[in-house]
Amino acid sequence: MAKHSFSLSPLSSFILPRGDTLFYLIALFSILSLLIHHLSPVSAESRHFEGFDADEIDDFGDSDEPISAAKHLPPPPPTTTLSVSDPIESHHGPPRPSSDPAPQVTSQPSDPKPASTSFEVWDEDEFEGIPQSPPSDSPLITESDTAASSESDPGLKLEPESEPESPKSISSYTVEIVCVSFLIMFVINYFTGKKENEKLALAWASKFATKDSIFDKNFSLLGVGETDDSPLLLKEGQNVFKFYASGRRFCQGLLATMELKSRHDLISRLYNMVVPCKDEITFEVYMNDDAMDHVVVAVAKKKLAKTMQKETTDLQRFASLVSPPSGKKWIAEELAVVAESKEVAGDMLNETVLDQVFGDKAYEKFGKGFISMHFSDQHLGSHKKMLVFKFALPDAKNMADMTRLVALVPYYIDLIGRYKLSSHARTKTDGARMKVAQEIYKELQNARQEALQRKKAEQRKKVEEAEAKLGAEALRKKEAKDRARQMKKAMPKMKMTRTG
Repeated sequence: MAKHSFSLSPLSSFILPRGDTLFYLIALFSILSLLIHHLSPVSAESRHFEGFDADEIDDFGDSDEPISAAKHLPPPPPTTTLSVSDPIESHHGPPRPSSDPAPQVTSQPSDPKPASTSFEVWDEDEFEGIPQSPPSDSPLITESDTAASSESDPGLKLEPESEPESPKSISSYTVEIVCVSFLIMFVINYFTGKKENEKLALAWASKFATKDSIFDKNFSLLGVGETDDSPLLLKEGQNVFKFYASGRRFCQGLLATMELKSRHDLISRLYNMVVPCKDEITFEVYMNDDAMDHVVVAVAKKKLAKTMQKETTDLQRFASLVSPPSGKKWIAEELAVVAESKEVAGDMLNETVLDQVFGDKAYEKFGKGFISMHFSDQHLGSHKKMLVFKFALPDAKNMADMTRLVALVPYYIDLIGRYKLSSHARTKTDGARMKVAQEIYKELQNARQEALQRKKAEQRKKVEEAEAKLGAEALRKKEAKDRARQMKKAMPKMKMTRTG
């Protein structure tokens, strides 16, 4: 039996590949598939839009109908340009509108591949949102065409090229600069003004409250503490300083309050430039109850004296302006006296005081810082018997100018502590004080009666509001109860007696 041998032909080896042949075929098929996949978008882009036919367009372009018939047709679409030179970018934006109302179809038969095709009939459902204006003569826009179209159509606006932002000038930050400058000036003025006030207060204390000074010689205890190391001044604010002294006959103590300008406040400093004010110091001396007789007197400049007489309670009740006595030395013309009697005014303004401060010549030289002084045994407050002096403070370098004014404080403490009224003046002052006491009592009684009437009116109002809220039945019962109470009060009282 013969054996047969079989061999594969080239065709059979291609149909049934093996080994390297199979690998080559797979690679070939992969390359072909990639090539087809790459060429398929190009072929799709080179086609006309769906729903259009070139023959129909030619027939429409060669028709002999007049142009006027086109008015009844829907508005033509913009020119659609198909460019073959760039197969990758096929979609262009909508063409620019033209002012020419009559569409023109241009064709170049000599060109085998026309670059663009104009259409005047389209499907309205296919293109939405495209402006309804006639197409331009040429779909290709150059720089010259753009310039010409912008001149012919003023409504057409081209986006200007973005220019680099110029740096802002310093005038653009005027508000910020002003605010920062004001803040810096305010801070600097705060510290400088604070230092100036402290310097002025310490200058006064070093002149009148240190060892061998006026207050050291007249008071045994100076400062706010009980030890020698205690501070002389008590700072209550940036412009308020206080000094306390005690340990002297006829008085319980002395309190000096320095109210300086608000130099630490920039706004107040600017205001003081327009409306000037002074640095002031006020001395309040609290007299003992048995060391001061019936004395009500005040000395100040004429305008201020009238104001004090009208606004101060004790001066308004007991004192009046005192006219200058004839043939006797008196105070300077700039000053006025408000006193309970001429006797008190004359005793308080003796020749010693006139020669030192209040005389014509002395006041012109030493009385520049004098503002007022007020002595009264009828002050309102916890301390009724007080002496009040008010002076203007000079500069820190000229603090010695007010030495004679400060010397008035211990002088008047001793003078009033030893002063006694005459019997005639005492009788008048007693009668005046009794009359004022009766008026005060009547005022208190009237105030008490008004308070009671006000309270009754409020209670009556509450009762009326409660009755308004009651119902008809409850109101009837209440009226019957009130009627029975009134009838019971009207009945005569009868006494029951027992007979034996």
